[in-house]
This record gives sequence, C-alpha cells and structure tokens, in this order.
Amino acid sequence: MVNSNHIDTSERVLKGTVVIYHGDPGTTPIEKAVSVLDNGALVISAEGKIAWTGQQTDLPAIYKNTPVNDYGNSLIMAGFIDIHVHFPQYRILAAHGKSLLEWLEKYTFPEEAQYASKAHADAAAPIFLRQLFRHGTTGALAFSTVHEESVNALFAAASRHNMALATGKTMMNRNAPDALTHSADKCAVACQTLINKWHDKKRLKYAVTPRFAITSTSDQLQHAGDLLRNNPTCLMQTHLSENTGEIAAVEGLYQNARDYTDVYQQYNLLGPQSIFAHGIHLSEREYAALSESKSALAHCPTSNNFLGSGLFDINHSLDQKRPIRFGLATDIGAGTSYSMLATMAEAYKVGMLNNYSLSAHQAFYRSTLANAEIMQISDTTGSLKVGKWADITVLDPYATETLRIRQEVSKDFNDLLFALMMLGDDRAVEATYVAGNCVYESEQTAA
Repeated sequence: MVNSNHIDTSERVLKGTVVIYHGDPGTTPIEKAVSVLDNGALVISAEGKIAWTGQQTDLPAIYKNTPVNDYGNSLIMAGFIDIHVHFPQYRILAAHGKSLLEWLEKYTFPEEAQYASKAHADAAAPIFLRQLFRHGTTGALAFSTVHEESVNALFAAASRHNMALATGKTMMNRNAPDALTHSADKCAVACQTLINKWHDKKRLKYAVTPRFAITSTSDQLQHAGDLLRNNPTCLMQTHLSENTGEIAAVEGLYQNARDYTDVYQQYNLLGPQSIFAHGIHLSEREYAALSESKSALAHCPTSNNFLGSGLFDINHSLDQKRPIRFGLATDIGAGTSYSMLATMAEAYKVGMLNNYSLSAHQAFYRSTLANAEIMQISDTTGSLKVGKWADITVLDPYATETLRIRQEVSKDFNDLLFALMMLGDDRAVEATYVAGNCVYESEQTAA
C-alpha cells in the first residue's frame, strides 16, 4: 500500500535486524564495512532523520514511550538509490525491440513526446514515484524529457516527499523527432532557468542531461559543458558505449574524437559529478580517462541483457591500476524491473559470465551507499548513520514461499542476504520510508 500522504513525520522506533554499510565490502574488511545488529533498533526523529541506532536492549530511556514499528526478523536497511532510470519510460518496460536504436525509435520517442502536455507529466510523476517506493527505492538520478513540463512535474512530486532526487531537461537537437528536439542555444537557456528554480532546493539536484552523443551536435555538448562549469554542484548524466551500433554511429558523427568517451572529454563532461550509463564496450584508454577524471558508471544489467547490448565487466572497473566508481541501476524502461533486488541478481549473473562473483554485501553497497557517493549525497543519505535522513527500506527475507524454503538452509547472514538478493522482488519490500515518512507499506504489513 503506497502512502499518498506527503511529509508527515513523527518520532518512532523501528525494530528488526538493522544493517548499516560503512564502506565498500569489496575493499574493506567485512567487519569494518558493515554492521549487522540482530534484535536491533533505529530511532527516527520528528525531523525525519536517524537519531539513534543500536541493540533493542540498549534503547535510551528517552524513547521509552515512543511509538514502535516492530518488523521482527525483517532487515532494516538504507533505502535503495537508483542512479539511472527514465521517468517518461515507466510504461514501456518489456517492450519488444531488436536493438537499442530500434527500441528508441519504436517505443521511447513516441512515449516521450506525450510529456509536452503538462497535465500528462503532472499525472505521471506521482505514479512513477509510487513504483520506486513500492520497490524500496528512496532516491534516484532520473532522466526526464526535452520538455520543461516533465522536469517541473518530477521535481515537484519528489519535493512533496522531501525525496533525494536529481533530474534534468534532456538535451537533444538532432537525430530525433522534431517534437523532441530543441535548438542548442534555447535549450541551454531553458536548462539554466530550471537550475535556478530547482537545484539545491530541499533535497533536489539538477543534472545536466545530454541524452547521448548521437542526438547532440558539438554546439549542444559545448553548452552542456558550459552549464556544468557555471553550475559546479550540478550533476551530469548521459549514456556511453551501451551498444556496438550506437558506438559506430558516434564514430561517424565525431570523426575527430579518439573514441566515444573522448567525445564527452573534449567538451569537459568528465568529472566527479558525471555519471555515464552502461560503459560496456570501453577501450583501455577510455577506462583510464574515466578513472583519472573520477567519473562514474551506472551498471544496468537487466537493460543490457534485455536489449542484448553486452556484458558489463566488473573486473575491469575494479582494476586497482585505474579503478572506476560504479553503482547499480535499473534503467527503466529498457530495464525490465523497478526492483534493485532483481537488478542485483542480474548483476551477479553478468559478473559470473565475466568470471567475477559479486557478493551480496557488495551488491547492496553498490545499490545504496556507493550510489549516494556517486550522486554526491552520501553526507545525508545512503546508510543508516545517525544524523542522516531516514531513507529506509524494510526487507522480509522470508516474504515468499520460495524464500522461506530457501532460507531453511541458509547457514549465516551472508547466505540469507544472498538468497534475498537472488530470489527477492517487490514482495520482499515490507515498508519504505523517505525522510522518515512511511511512503509505502505492503498490504500484509498494513493489515
């Protein structure tokens, strides 16, 4: 049951197994990277922040009469953060297409054209957020459309929940229908107006958003670089090396570039605030450039598998000679599930095909704290650290009969978490809190 109320936080205690990530379980000893508090408790303050965490037996006396939500054996964790998701594509997931470029022409562009209507965008935004909440996602870096109406609608809907969300006007001025293109100069002016209106208001961030090199001329990419330079706390999001046909098209359009990554590099679009979706087919030079600039990749396994784009190579990203920051993302609507649990499961399978075994702790870290770091919001969310916003998902590792049967043979917490990652979906999400407000409860929990 999605809670349609807006911000209505009151102090409360959550009880269950509290899981807190402190760092990367892949590079930090597990006992330092994560804390697991059996019979744990967490206090949400009246302001919607985390006021205390610890064992239930150590709950301070001042919270003795505070209302309690007891989730029993369920896991109380930081809410998922999706760093690559398309708001206007929320209706077209699982739409059949042979390849990325065909899929864009056949489904995506016609769907996005509807967002010229303010009424359509205003109606769609709450539906999109409800889908995120019911899947345990509390923060997102989202694409909107070329229309200001879509950006305003999504920012407004997220603001009503005091949600951590970044989006921006999609920048396209070629190789797309006329209804989805905007001249480079006028688009840049509109983007700056939206930045002035929304960026750093409450928990919102603006993301400079050239769709990809195919749909932007050099002039538009130059404007994107200028916007980023003039607004250095904004993010930048785009697509990179998702599909071999896409790469060939970019090579034909930008013949002076050394490679696809160099197209963005020439216009100063690489940097710590830049998130590139996919990054499947990268050369060693491109890996090095992304690493040196501290740019990040969004690994979207369900989308890449669905469109047959290729396999993201985790080993290459983790190469300590030139490591690249990366997180997990759904890429709705080429992605086939809003669930970050399903995304983790696919990431594990893709990793195995490239000789890398992704642990459950690594997957959860890259769906929460790592993604908060990539979005430059880890000081306020991404983990259950005291003082951060209470962005929380409550997960039931026994939610389905299949999970209950599987968990009968789980030998320890790592095994339990791995089973949840591989077999869980939205049915495992018992509750979702955004800034301390319960925005979703499963029907079983509500009953």
